Amino acid sequence: MTIASVKPLISVIVPTYNRASLIEEALNSVINQTYENFELIVVDDGSTDDTAEKLEKFQSDQRFTLIRQENQGQAAARNRGLEVAAGDYFCFLDSDNFWPSL
Repeated sequence: MTIASVKPLISVIVPTYNRASLIEEALNSVINQTYENFELIVVDDGSTDDTAEKLEKFQSDQRFTLIRQENQGQAAARNRGLEVAAGDYFCFLDSDNFWPSL
């Protein structure tokens, strides 16, 4: 195997707070990309709506990691995601956005 044939691991960090109506679209937009060597880290920053229930369906995907913390703000949620990220590269996706499929 050559170095060129190894696909780097991408860490996708999604901080979220009370985005039950949008979180599934955001996460599905990552999962539906053609590049598959990623980890999807969601940091639930103390949501009080149905966000936790919406996230349950993603638990079966081994690339998915859910971190729950008390509400500390978006910056703290992003930093917590970075602490556990294992990727060669990382990126952020806000939970009210999505990535179009290519």
